[in-house]
Amino acid sequence: MQTTIRSTATFTGHGLHSGLRARMSVHPASAEYGIWFRRTDVIGRDAMVQAHWSAVSNAKLCTVISNAAGTSVSTIEHIMAALAGCGIQNALIEIDGPEVPILDGSSAPFVAGIMARGVRVLDAPLRLFDVLKPVEVREGVAMARLEPAPTLEIDFAIDFADAAIGRQQKRLSMSNGAFLRELSDSRTFCRQADVEAMRANGLALGGNYENAVVVEGERVLSPGGLRHADEAVRHKMLDALGDLALAGAPILGRYTGNRAGHAMTNRLLRALFADPSAYRIVDSTDEQRRRLPGAGIDRTDIPAVA
Repeated sequence: MQTTIRSTATFTGHGLHSGLRARMSVHPASAEYGIWFRRTDVIGRDAMVQAHWSAVSNAKLCTVISNAAGTSVSTIEHIMAALAGCGIQNALIEIDGPEVPILDGSSAPFVAGIMARGVRVLDAPLRLFDVLKPVEVREGVAMARLEPAPTLEIDFAIDFADAAIGRQQKRLSMSNGAFLRELSDSRTFCRQADVEAMRANGLALGGNYENAVVVEGERVLSPGGLRHADEAVRHKMLDALGDLALAGAPILGRYTGNRAGHAMTNRLLRALFADPSAYRIVDSTDEQRRRLPGAGIDRTDIPAVA
């Protein structure tokens, strides 16, 4: 069945790129509602923005969604990953600024807040997108693909010149709380040179060594070092789950990403839904539900850092 959060969870912090302080509350919603953001600071125009692949207006450094009135919300991928990883399909998210708080740079604080409130089952069947044939997008050496699989799997590879990251690859089924245990505490990362370039262009104004893993050559500059030896690729998988959650329902399929980012994952969803022969919509069976992200999770799956 479809689900929502049992009671409101509130988070406060600064946006990674804008540096602006924001208060964000995740509220329960009814079945068939989906995930919507409401900008409480927007007056005189439409303040509602749907968390949907068709609403993505920019995905260069983070995922930004916008409505026809120009209202936008940015850096939504970490809260979307947390909702997907906790198995929540319906929620109203109120926020008093243009960017979701970055918190510690991962999804773990969002997961902890959601799990503290609990998940409520709604009286409506859960529909799934079942991938029927491979769909792929490419740009140079970068690639993203969806292909048939009995549950959502993510297979990701990255390759960075900095030895602190290098080449990393990981593959996981998102079943049985794997997102919470394996990915949710992995933080966003960047090179020190990228920080300087982004700030010169008015970005990363809220970034620091506490909410991002910053590397320079062989060195990890963030205090405490890495949470996982392969934290970088785990975070890319976290981002992919958050961006795939914009499909509007859970996906049954294997996602493969090679040097892919937010924009490529959004292009992949657009390619999938542009081809009616590439997927079908099905009501989930009990067996399928047991394999979905969020199925069977409990508070012991929450990372210690949350």
